[in-house]
Amino acid sequence: MTEQSSQDSAALRARLGAGVTLGAIVMLALNLRAGVSSLAPVLGQVRAALGVSTSTAGLLTALPGLCFALMGWCAVPLARKLGLTPTLLCGVLAIAAGLALRPWLGSFALFFLCTVVVVAGIAVANVLLPAWIKNTRSALSPVVAMSAYTAVLGLSGAVGPLSSLLLRDWQLVLVVWALPAVIALAWWLPLAPRLGRDVPRGTQVSGGKPMRTSPTAWYLLGFFGLQSAGAYVQMGWLPQMLADRGVGADVAAWALILIGSMNILGGVLMPWLCARMRNLVPVPIALSLITAIGWCGVLWQPTSAPLLWGLLLGIGGMCFPLALALLGQRTRSPLVTARLSGFVQPGGYLMAGILPFLVGVMSVAWGGWTQVLVLLIVLSLVMAWCGARACRPVVVDEELAQRTKPRT
Repeated sequence: MTEQSSQDSAALRARLGAGVTLGAIVMLALNLRAGVSSLAPVLGQVRAALGVSTSTAGLLTALPGLCFALMGWCAVPLARKLGLTPTLLCGVLAIAAGLALRPWLGSFALFFLCTVVVVAGIAVANVLLPAWIKNTRSALSPVVAMSAYTAVLGLSGAVGPLSSLLLRDWQLVLVVWALPAVIALAWWLPLAPRLGRDVPRGTQVSGGKPMRTSPTAWYLLGFFGLQSAGAYVQMGWLPQMLADRGVGADVAAWALILIGSMNILGGVLMPWLCARMRNLVPVPIALSLITAIGWCGVLWQPTSAPLLWGLLLGIGGMCFPLALALLGQRTRSPLVTARLSGFVQPGGYLMAGILPFLVGVMSVAWGGWTQVLVLLIVLSLVMAWCGARACRPVVVDEELAQRTKPRT
């Protein structure tokens, strides 16, 4: 038996306890948003300290989505070569190193480079963690595992801005998030030798056909991409939108925290709903309409109830854990889960990278936020249609298998 096949066999034999699996998911998921969402409240301080313009600093708001797209496309091939656990471990290492170094390097170029390293590590984990959950033999049920993943992901986004309320120095606000990354690294290090080369399992028929041949994959991409684009606009620009329309900075930060906290609730609810509801179609429609109402509030009554608008945008943000839950619910084999995730998330994050940058450009060109907010309302309605189509009871494995059959 070769060394490689021995590693593969060890990965198949390994079975993790529920506590070990849950800890691995929680530790990693906690690091997948805070390093990004902690930047927006101190972006003005970073811009002043590093001496860059507003438009140049706006590149930082576009960077997460663009890097998520690029690295997301690379994640599945890396996992098929190295294994899911070793690839995820490399992602955690990148997150920890980038967050620890980023605030102290003294130039925008190096700050930008470290941010690239951070979001590259996050991108790998974004794509591969759902497949790792499906692929890993564990005493923890898949529904509980996905609920923990999506709930802690929401928690990560919610607590990121909190550091700006507790600390005043922007460098401390950012570097504090290196600590949970180091803890996650320590948790995942022993898992790599234990699980070995744990490549995602799946059949060649459903695993080999291009994912672009699946209609459901495209609907999921549109749903995930529009939600992520809106979320990154919220993380990057909502505090500025509210501040420019007369809302205090602390209130704007709390609105952002409310948005993230609703994602925690959504992370618990959405995998449970996906596992139990026969007809999910009304769910993305309702959530998308709530998102549109939240943007309407920011447009027409920003100062009257900014926390209410944040709450509504947060409830609408439950589309995100719904989309993540669908990655597992609309597939059977871990290989197809990984490939669907590697198709949906990079494409969706490409949309998420482009829209925040365009929002910054459009706000300058149009001299305000009115036209931008109208656009966000329209995109919320498009998201409702994509989500409704993605929630049809279709299995992507079957779509791919049907398209491999020769025509008669």
